Amino acid sequence: MNIIEVFRQAFDSIRTNKLRSSLTLLAISVGVFAIISANTAVLVLDTYFKDTLSLMGGDVITVSKFPAIQMGPTDWDRYRNRQDITIAQMERLQDITRSARGIGPNRTYRTTRVAFEDLETEPNIGIRGGNEHYLANNAYNIEDGRNFLPEDIDYARPVAIIGADVVTALFERRNPIGNTIRIEGRPYTVIGITEAKGNVFGSTLDRFVVIPYTNLAGIYGRNQNIGIQVRAGSIEYVASVIDELTGILRAIRKVDPAADNDFEITTNESLTGVFDQFTGLLYLIGFVIGGIVLLGAGIGVMNIMLVSVTERTREIGIRKAVGATRKTIVSQFLMESIAICQIGGVIGILAGAGLGNLAALWLESGIVIPWSSAVAGVILMTIVGILFGVYPAYKAAMLDPIESLRYE
Repeated sequence: MNIIEVFRQAFDSIRTNKLRSSLTLLAISVGVFAIISANTAVLVLDTYFKDTLSLMGGDVITVSKFPAIQMGPTDWDRYRNRQDITIAQMERLQDITRSARGIGPNRTYRTTRVAFEDLETEPNIGIRGGNEHYLANNAYNIEDGRNFLPEDIDYARPVAIIGADVVTALFERRNPIGNTIRIEGRPYTVIGITEAKGNVFGSTLDRFVVIPYTNLAGIYGRNQNIGIQVRAGSIEYVASVIDELTGILRAIRKVDPAADNDFEITTNESLTGVFDQFTGLLYLIGFVIGGIVLLGAGIGVMNIMLVSVTERTREIGIRKAVGATRKTIVSQFLMESIAICQIGGVIGILAGAGLGNLAALWLESGIVIPWSSAVAGVILMTIVGILFGVYPAYKAAMLDPIESLRYE
């Protein structure tokens, strides 16, 4: 019996018992859908997250008071009680370190409006303090104008580099370079604009103004908590630079030799590790939910096949009377069980991949095709078809041909 004939009989069986078969197919489709949609969505997030991190460069190291990402229960009181990381500590680190490069602050001092002449932005522009290393540390490129000079930082000059969203809001038809913007009533001369980077998880990366941290420290104070960004120069040197940073910062912050670090050091690799834990949890949830649904669907497949055996008893008797062996009967019903599972599985795979890729559209990322999950789904549905089709197929093969021919 060829595969086309098997699928034809499976469709005939489904059409004969539309409601029962539809519910069975629905259960199978939902189970596969849960697994494939979860896997597709996680694959989209994973691809997008790693693409985003790759923009930062693998050698960027961030020092902060609080963890960048924390999974599970967290003792936030322990982190809040840490002493702040201050500008003085960053400048002391600059003086002492020998291997770290591009040391600079990373702090958003305000989120407010920015004005130019009679135009004004929404109150959602991040006012960040940085130095000449800020753009490189955060993977921004100058589109027009220039970067900060060391003199701009040393003399706390009122100059600014603005993001693409600020340019769009205030300078749609003018060149921003050399013009003066106002932030909370204070004037700043625009010396540079950055290339647009787009959105990450629906949040723009271009809604900011960077001002020399020395200027903002004179306004808001030097003792506010900041983050410190450092470049190792190469991924190969990240571990050695982290070791040096740890030792210097413990000395600067007077951490007891027996105590744990009172600061966090984060790299792209550590962020990826935390994100992998999160995506692993999502994968597990999808498999558990899908597995439970598929168990119920498998029982439904067994039920529909047992009913099919009963309804086709006379047909089985005729097949045996004309020479069909038990092996042939087993193969026929087993293949029909697999075919029904595959039909439901294909529906679930297509629906799951489609829904999962909605995340790609929302993130404005590339569409992903979960080939490995799709192949695994086909294999899984074959296994389900075999496991839950064996008993009905065996029961059909063991029917007595004489008694089967008498069955009405």
